Amino acid sequence: MLRKRWLWLALLAVVLIGGVGTYLLYPRLILAAHERYPDAVPNQLLFLVATPLPTALPAPTMAADGNQLAAISEQLADLQPTATPSPVPTLPPTFTPQFQSSGQQPDTPEPTALIGPTTATTPLPPTPTPLPTAVRLENINIIPQKFNNCGPANLTITLGYHGVVVDQLEVGDAVKPNYDDRNVSPWELVDYVNYETPLQARYLVGGTEVLLKQLIAAGYPVIIEKGLYPNAWEGWMGHYLTVVGYDDTSQEFISLDTFLGPWDSSGRRDSYDTVDEFWQMFNYTVILVYPPEDETRVLSLLPPQLVDPVQMWQQTAVTNQQLTTTQPDNPYVWFNLGSSLTHLARLTNNATLYTSAAAAFDQARTIGLPWRMLWYQFEPYEAYLESGRLEDVFTLSDAILSTEGGYTVEETHLYRSLAYTAQGNEAAANAALATALELNPNLQLPIDN
Repeated sequence: MLRKRWLWLALLAVVLIGGVGTYLLYPRLILAAHERYPDAVPNQLLFLVATPLPTALPAPTMAADGNQLAAISEQLADLQPTATPSPVPTLPPTFTPQFQSSGQQPDTPEPTALIGPTTATTPLPPTPTPLPTAVRLENINIIPQKFNNCGPANLTITLGYHGVVVDQLEVGDAVKPNYDDRNVSPWELVDYVNYETPLQARYLVGGTEVLLKQLIAAGYPVIIEKGLYPNAWEGWMGHYLTVVGYDDTSQEFISLDTFLGPWDSSGRRDSYDTVDEFWQMFNYTVILVYPPEDETRVLSLLPPQLVDPVQMWQQTAVTNQQLTTTQPDNPYVWFNLGSSLTHLARLTNNATLYTSAAAAFDQARTIGLPWRMLWYQFEPYEAYLESGRLEDVFTLSDAILSTEGGYTVEETHLYRSLAYTAQGNEAAANAALATALELNPNLQLPIDN
């Protein structure tokens, strides 16, 4: 009888331990199953096991400075050089459309010799070739991304199109040594191309629908950075996307989405309006990869203001400042304005622009920004630091570090270190910097060039 009692007690202990273990582990098992087979796990089950998401980044303790916001347009008007208007949507006259591009660009025809006597009259320039109404690049294949690896995955797709074969994990190891790092910034991807491959890359902001079409029609896939809202339980996040085609008839862009698929490389179709809505969340960021011998041709496709960093950031600042009058409740417009002013302040050594940028960020935070916003874009930290508003740096970084994924964003620790240094707290500054470097030994501040 005693032995039987012990057996029952042992069985009960096993059941209790198994039950507790299952209770502790099943959320991770469900989330892992969703990551591997996203369509097989119902959203209702995800809501049961997922940690509730924060609603937004903390709002500022002070209201945005209305006088400072009103003066931004005057500040921008005083900056030089003045931005150049965008060109009409045409292609260079020597361009031959490639609807099925293999990555090889057409040779530029030799100029035809003039026959007959010349006159003093200046000849008219050749008529530019209009954009095709539909283009779909071929011989470019999708790669499903690994965990939080959309940047390296999309770069791998584009490199492969240009004949450079590399694995996305190899790119990831170079640009984000910590596998759990939730973000790779555009300049980090560009640096990888420029220093680790025979190709060349540019990071631009202020892209347009017309520019996307021009580059795609010329045979270049384009990586854009955009917002993504897959579902309510996962919430808003940043995402890279490779755009490989467009269709004016259906008003759609065609892209290779490393997170959403489809996985047969047929391409995902999204309306021009949808792409614009989510692309705006990252100030219309473009990453363009091309062979170095195409430099002259690429520059001919770009609007002049995108070639010079000062003009580029000035143009995006002007555009977003104008949008604040027509979209005053759009937090991304205010955020983009603050980001553009921050870059302009750095490039022109104009400290007053940091104060204006901080006011724009205040307005964006008051309206409400997604809580992951500072996983990907760090200009608010810089603007608040340079404006002497250290408490805002700590408030925002505290919010980011309070989440599991946010802790691995090394830039957060870096800017906390700079804020501690400004306070004179060297011990805390060194500790925060050590954490940042532990997460990413290659960490560096972004440099405009």
